Amino acid sequence: MKAIGGYFELEAPYFNGHYHKEAIKLNTARNAFEYTLRVNKPSKVYIPYFMCNVLFEPLGKLNINYEFYNIDPKLEPKFDFTNVKKDEVFLYINYFGIKNEFIHFLSSEIQNLIIDNSQAFYAAPSTNIVASFYSARKFFGVADGAYLYTNKILDSDFEQDISCERMSHLLKRIEYGAENAYADFTSNEISLINQPIKKMSKFTDQILSSIPYKKYSKIRNNNFNFLCNELKSYNMFKINKDIEAPLCYPFWIEYGAKLKEKLIENMIFIPTFWKSVLKFISTETIEHDFVNNLVSIPIDQRYNIKDMQIIANIIKKHLNYTK
Repeated sequence: MKAIGGYFELEAPYFNGHYHKEAIKLNTARNAFEYTLRVNKPSKVYIPYFMCNVLFEPLGKLNINYEFYNIDPKLEPKFDFTNVKKDEVFLYINYFGIKNEFIHFLSSEIQNLIIDNSQAFYAAPSTNIVASFYSARKFFGVADGAYLYTNKILDSDFEQDISCERMSHLLKRIEYGAENAYADFTSNEISLINQPIKKMSKFTDQILSSIPYKKYSKIRNNNFNFLCNELKSYNMFKINKDIEAPLCYPFWIEYGAKLKEKLIENMIFIPTFWKSVLKFISTETIEHDFVNNLVSIPIDQRYNIKDMQIIANIIKKHLNYTK
């Protein structure tokens, strides 16, 4: 029986429901990947060197063989797609949410394709592929949560996740600021390691049902397009502006590592994707250069054009000074 009366719960009213209404709701993106591997049972997975190391977890759990491939300066595979056999799958990452058009092409070239849309929450799921999956916490203030579109369903009744003990970094950030909550954020990331596949928690489910997705995507688009106009002459990536709400503005320049330091000095915190890659690749590779010199500028719904102008001014001043 439903409890009536008593103290109030946390306010997270339902808005329009989930953005990915038809997807399977799970606890993490890496487990969405594991779900896909479990149901398809491939003999081998082709994976990019330039990826998050958490994707090794399901490969290790299931003892599945994998083979690396390199990418080019356009973030696209340097690979002969005819090498993918019927019992193998090819994983491609929608880097920074800017590779939607290429993925449309790729889906016509590879039948056994899995798309990691962890950096592309607003990207539409591709058709005629094995699966595509998404991460919620890279785009919104939740501790976990993922979505999976797949052509096969596991006959399993998964336990539901519980998120309440993972929320401290989100709550402390409000009270104490981002820097003072960073240790809790790190602890939360560690707590997600080797989690079994679970259904999305009730807490995360309710929060993700209360988000004004259209409003937030418009803000991302406005911020992204502003930075495109301001910084395109410096950026070694040639990026089209007609991209739907990407993760960030990926700014690839020579000596990008120095620029990251300058931005962090100005309280503009720039993530580095993905340091673990350096274990597998030589210093001459494009992936090595991406890790060091790709500056991922925040464009999300917390910020506006005034914030983007401040970032652009710092970058231009730094680049002109270092010429």
